[in-house]
Amino acid sequence: MLAALFNMLDQSVQFLTPEESADVDKALLTSPEKFLTRLTISTSKLLKAIANDLDSSVEDLTPQQIIEWFEADSKRKQAKGVNASVLKWDAANLDDLTAG
Repeated sequence: MLAALFNMLDQSVQFLTPEESADVDKALLTSPEKFLTRLTISTSKLLKAIANDLDSSVEDLTPQQIIEWFEADSKRKQAKGVNASVLKWDAANLDDLTAG
């Protein structure tokens, strides 16, 4: 599932490189720990991209700024297509997780 999520992300912004993934695979961790490690690495890179877009430091980002950034990325996708957004997923591809 995680690999599918990473494949939906913008390939020009590499959130988890194959080398980093291989390093995680080599680590003496359980499967859940490896999942969390990959998620943390990619989240760190995404937060840096968000901070850069907002001309801020990662440390200064607020939850509201992060929410607003995701909303803006979603609006770019809706207005200009998926290739205009940073995150390259379509809710329909994720069984519309917002339903319910």
